[in-house]
Amino acid sequence: MTEQKHESKGLVIVYTGDGKGKTTAALGMCIRAAGYKKKIKIIQFIKGSWHYGELDGIKLLSDYVDMETLGKGFVGIIDDKEDISTHIKAAEKTMTRASEIINSGDYDIVILDELNVAISLNLLNIDDIIDLIRNKPEKLHLVITGRNAHEKLIEIADLVTEMREIKHPFQKGILAQQAVDF
Repeated sequence: MTEQKHESKGLVIVYTGDGKGKTTAALGMCIRAAGYKKKIKIIQFIKGSWHYGELDGIKLLSDYVDMETLGKGFVGIIDDKEDISTHIKAAEKTMTRASEIINSGDYDIVILDELNVAISLNLLNIDDIIDLIRNKPEKLHLVITGRNAHEKLIEIADLVTEMREIKHPFQKGILAQQAVDF
């Protein structure tokens, strides 16, 4: 049996798929990493107009985890009254901020929450994202969440997990539940 080495190579991790749990998986990683006193930054691309329990939960881990919600809310659904150009500008601004954070050397893990959605809605250019990933600090773990991960992103990632919906309470008329869904 070979001895396992604990390498310090920063991984690119993608949580995608139509099922529930992408952001939740990334937040679970935050809890684990905070247990090791790692510094984590979460940048949310699409979420922005609603209040989520994770906003308050993250504050409980504030010694190690910091979150910025810079999006203008969900694009083209529910209560979105913004023009697409407003969403594009917000995504570009968020990506500029993410690049600063990634290259700052201040964090062990950076989570780009809902970045896949921003890419799939053509708010951002996939090639710019790939360049950023290729040039990230070597030891930084980069986690990207959201539906519809781009094939180029899947190809460059070290780990890709697809959440697949098999059954959802909404199919029975059960609405989103506080502490479970938001």
